[in-house]
Amino acid sequence: MENIISQDAQFVAENDGNVDVDKIAEIYAEAYMNAVKSNNNSIDDAVDEFASLVNILKSNDKFSSVLASARITSDEKIALLEKALKKSASELFINFLKVVARRNRLDILAQIYRQARIIFDKQHKLIPVVITTATEIDSELINTLSAKLAEIIGGTPIIRNVVDPKTIGGLIVRVGDTVYDASLITQLNSVRKQIIERSAQEIQSRRNNFQNE
Repeated sequence: MENIISQDAQFVAENDGNVDVDKIAEIYAEAYMNAVKSNNNSIDDAVDEFASLVNILKSNDKFSSVLASARITSDEKIALLEKALKKSASELFINFLKVVARRNRLDILAQIYRQARIIFDKQHKLIPVVITTATEIDSELINTLSAKLAEIIGGTPIIRNVVDPKTIGGLIVRVGDTVYDASLITQLNSVRKQIIERSAQEIQSRRNNFQNE
């Protein structure tokens, strides 16, 4: 993993110091995921323990600030990480964090994790899908949508439902930067009808409740 230090430095030099944080994060994420694979470690466990650390940093501002501080040496940060994680983290993950610390990149751990998660999702054909509807859809419809979308996009959709009362036509399906057109909506037509019907029922129920108050 030490090779990522030279890749990091090369990228910064080539861009005259105009650092793209996501690109730097991608370099570290790829190195970490490759190390996990070459050591025959569990990819799932590797991503999970990275997620656990990121969650700790989100909930502990003091710990996060210490790791990001320029006033604290990399050796001090490494000692702190070893003390905090030695009982729960794998040796490979701790070694990876040491490399990140020596390069003073601990302040972008969240971005590195996000890039590692993107790599993991691609390897497992997990595809984030945002479905916007006028009202919230229940788990039954989510499962129906998931099954139909899997056939269309060639992977396992990870659905996030966004509620927007202004949504026209029942639902909007976004996969990455792509908003799918009527051809996909047609294939999802039966689900779309269910969503419209349930939205209408919910709106009518709200009206009835309002009138009875």
